[in-house]
Amino acid sequence: MAEVKTDIEIANSIELKPIVEVAKTVGLEEDDLELYGKYKAKISHDAIQRLSKNKDGKLILVTAITPTPAGEGKSTCSIGLTMGLNKIGKKSVVALREPSLGPVFGVKGGAAGGGYAQVVPMEDINLHFTGDLHAMTAANNLLSALIDNHLQQGNALNIDERRIVWKRVLDMNDRSLRNVVIGLGGKAAGVPREDHFMITVASEVMAALCLASGLEDLKARLARMIVAYNKEGNPVTAGDLNAQGAMAMLLSDAIKPNLVQTLEHTPALIHGGPFANIAHGCNSLIATKLGLKMSDYLVTEAGFGADLGAEKFFDIKCRLGGLKPDAVVIVATIRALKMHGGMDKKELKEENVEALKAGFANLARHIKNMKGFGLPVVVAINRFAFDTEAEIKVLTELCNEHGVELSLADGWAKGGEGMKDLAEKVVKAADEKNDFHYLYDTEASIPEKLNTIVKDYYGGAKVTITAAAKKQIKTLEKLGLDKMPICMAKTQFSFSDDKNAVGAPEGFEITVQNVRVSNGAGFVVCETGDIMVMPGLPKVPAAEKMDVDELGNMKGLF
Repeated sequence: MAEVKTDIEIANSIELKPIVEVAKTVGLEEDDLELYGKYKAKISHDAIQRLSKNKDGKLILVTAITPTPAGEGKSTCSIGLTMGLNKIGKKSVVALREPSLGPVFGVKGGAAGGGYAQVVPMEDINLHFTGDLHAMTAANNLLSALIDNHLQQGNALNIDERRIVWKRVLDMNDRSLRNVVIGLGGKAAGVPREDHFMITVASEVMAALCLASGLEDLKARLARMIVAYNKEGNPVTAGDLNAQGAMAMLLSDAIKPNLVQTLEHTPALIHGGPFANIAHGCNSLIATKLGLKMSDYLVTEAGFGADLGAEKFFDIKCRLGGLKPDAVVIVATIRALKMHGGMDKKELKEENVEALKAGFANLARHIKNMKGFGLPVVVAINRFAFDTEAEIKVLTELCNEHGVELSLADGWAKGGEGMKDLAEKVVKAADEKNDFHYLYDTEASIPEKLNTIVKDYYGGAKVTITAAAKKQIKTLEKLGLDKMPICMAKTQFSFSDDKNAVGAPEGFEITVQNVRVSNGAGFVVCETGDIMVMPGLPKVPAAEKMDVDELGNMKGLF
């Protein structure tokens, strides 16, 4: 049996085209690009302005079933689909999120697709790329420094040191920084207080950049961000500290979308990277809108399962950005569905039709939810060699019963060629008339919006709001900051807030423990369960398996 190449070996076996050549296929000239070497570029503001006059292509969202340790392959499918669309003669671009160093070195080892459905240069994309996340880290921590300096210099804004809500960030998983004490060392070293670190992708700076329409809009969003409350209980913003100009300056390059290519040299926009379990989980609005102007079909993805990423894509990103999707692809694997049906991970290679039928309940609820937004749905099954004909037959029948077409996606092994069937079914679905609408009205109260999400979307019985969260809601209502979309911070492993409740649980309660506003991003964050905004490293971090030789060749990035 031939040895299976790793992702990085496959990526290194393909000769990349200069990014200038790739750019020409979507109407970009060399002067439109700001080059980062030969194979990466940022797209200039002038080019974005010029292309904005083009007609929009069709918007395809790729989402997934509830994640399991067996894996689903959403990015692989998104990349494969855009290559498949180009294979059947449709001009397509993919828009993805930027990987974060924390998970890359912690649990993942990379996030640029897999097999023959990758974006390249994958080592660069997975590491520092064009420095966007470092710029966000710097902008966030500049604001932190300005807050503490304001306290040191007399506290003219009368900030209550006990009610500073802005946190420092780092683009690395480091549990020891979750709770820290700063300002020790005497009067000259600052005002002592408790502080906290989050991972960079959890910063509101990331969310604001991803939802901004341009640099001026970003500056306005940064100014609106609430950093603390004063001793009278009124909010203090980044604008009150005159921080927005300097922060926007640090982000002036980061706001420009990044252009790279797939293994088949089709264009890929990679820009922004918030997680869907702690933020809204989509790539930047600027990149998405640009991709629509550059293509007939713009393929994009939302983080984790459809209960998180897809809902936030529709209710937050599409609402705030005026986007209208044309079709949804739900990615699943037979092995993951069998896990939802109760199978142990070690037994997944064995045929088990009954477990598949039981686990299908998870996919069925996601199908129902996506159709609930008024959109046509296609199911993409990432193929594994040990998927049996009996399992495929049963799954096809179940999908047909739920009124959706199933496509066996083989992008990992065959690239675009293995995704032509999915591409054709997506084109057909996108041509259907749809009735896209949102899940809730933002004018409803926060408890009403929460009940809609939990009962109508997750399949739960009720929402329990803690006393502390009720108090926070009342504060937001008093400040007039409650008429915004809801961003649920919830485990990605279940419809419920219990990560162990696989499949399609019913009758559960979800407890909202904390409610805070991301005023710059434009949504209200409702935290449920134990959500880590600064993850830790696992027992054996992915970093331990990585290395680089004297010539700079890397291994361990998948």
